[in-house]
Parts: sequence; structure tokens; C-alpha cells
Amino acid sequence: MEAGFLFCADPLRTVRTDPVFAAEAAVARSPDSSFALLDHDALLSGDTARALAGVRRGSGPYWYRGWMLPVAAYEELARGMEVRGCRLLTDPGSYRRAHELPGWYEEFADLTPRSVWRGHPPGTPPDGAELAGLAAPLGAGPGIVKDYVKSRKDRWDEACFIPELTDHARLAAVVGRFFALQEDALAGGVVLRAYERFVPGGEVRVWWVDGEPVLVTAHPDTPDQVPDPYLEPERHPEPALASVAPAVRALGCRFLTTDLALREDGAWRVVEVGDGQVSGAPAGADLRDLFAVLAEVGGTD
Repeated sequence: MEAGFLFCADPLRTVRTDPVFAAEAAVARSPDSSFALLDHDALLSGDTARALAGVRRGSGPYWYRGWMLPVAAYEELARGMEVRGCRLLTDPGSYRRAHELPGWYEEFADLTPRSVWRGHPPGTPPDGAELAGLAAPLGAGPGIVKDYVKSRKDRWDEACFIPELTDHARLAAVVGRFFALQEDALAGGVVLRAYERFVPGGEVRVWWVDGEPVLVTAHPDTPDQVPDPYLEPERHPEPALASVAPAVRALGCRFLTTDLALREDGAWRVVEVGDGQVSGAPAGADLRDLFAVLAEVGGTD
């Protein structure tokens, strides 16, 4: 039997798929696999039984496909599936490694901008001295701030980009604004990353299953764009995947994504790693091959 798929339900009508994922769900459905809906709001509110009421007991292994979940909520989801005699094909430890930067950074350190981080609760940010100490290993130059999962690149100048990391007043101001905007959604703590200049045109998202690149798409934030050299065969990112693949395999997560951008010096760089279950797909992307592979490799006899 093929692996099943657990999609997020429509919060207004939980018997149907969330409209954001409806097209994907239509592709993923198969007579040979299980299909179920998760009440995302119920899970986040702590009512796991209600969240998983639509999952048939003993219906086999599942890939989750839906909205991002805090690691603690994903752990609860995994426990709830086990109670129903099912299991998630991405265990909570693998989800954390792919979803949060501290989990994947070591394997990708040579392929991604230099980064430092510190665990910190939501609310009041680290003080200026703490931030200066955190930033020191990155040296002089620009940087960005994010949490373990997301940045505020939509507020680039006020809550993301730091023109000079050694300008401690500006560093504290940007980090402070970032914390204010994230509020309770802050994931894990604060991350500072060295800033690298990339060519215009967006990023390329690579979808990996069991260490193999299955699909290459645009980034969902720029669905109609890819870096211009992506269109030139001699500068296509596929050759770069040979250098990325060992890091993907070393991380040991079955389903993940890597976002690649072309640096101005011509090097493809890994901007972000993510758990494939919660990575967005660009509008209009053909995901048939991806779901076919996921169904096959996660299946049971």
C-alpha cells in the first residue's frame, strides 16, 4: 500500500481541504493510499483528538502536508497519530532538524551564509551587550536577523537587514523591531546571518526525497521568477546539487527543501533549508511527480 497524505482542513468547513492546499490534495489522492484531513486550529489549541478525528485508525503511514507547525505541536501530532495506530513518516526529531536553522546549519555550513544564534523566548529581545557578543564572530559587514524558522523580509529595512553588524545601536534597533513584530510567534530564538549579495530574480526551491532531488521549482514568494542564469544551461543549478546532496544526506531527513540563490560571484548558495511537509509550493507548480515519489517511498507492503 502507498503512503497516505494528511492535509490541513478548511478552518471554516473541516470536512474539506483548506483551499490553499486543495489543488495539491487533488494530485495526491490515490485509490492506493489513505487520505485524511487535520484540523490545524484544533491541534494548536491542544485538542489533538478533535484535530485527528478524520484519520481512520490503523490506516498506515502518512506524510503531513500543510501549514507550518511549532515543533511542540508537531510532536503532539505525532503522538496523536500513534494513538490512532498510524504514524508520520517524518518523525519529530527529523522535523526539528529540517525546520529550524540550528538543526541543519552544521551540515550546510560551507554552503550557506555564516550564522550565529541564541535561544531566547518571545517578548523582550536580548540586550545590546548580548547582541554585540552574539554578532562578534561574524565580524564587520552587513547581516540579517531572523528566528530559527522565519525572517521579516517583508519589513526589510526595519526588522530584517542590518547594514553593519558592528553598529551595535542599529543592530539592537533592528532586532528589537523584529521581536516586536514576531510577538509570540517567535520560533526558538534569535539568529544573525552574514549578508551575501545575490543576483536579481528570486530563488530556486529544490525538493528532496530520501536524499535525491525530485523536483526544482521557483520559490513561492516569487512564483514567476528564477535567477536569470537559471535559464542558461551552463549555469543551471542542477550541477550545484552535486555539492548540496551530501549535506542533505548527512542531515538524514527523508523529505526536505533547499532554497538556492545565485551569489554575484557565480556561486549557488543555500539560503534556507526546510521540512518538505510545510514548505510552500509556487502557484501553478506541477507536483505530480513529487507526490508519486512520496507515495511510493513511504508505502508499506
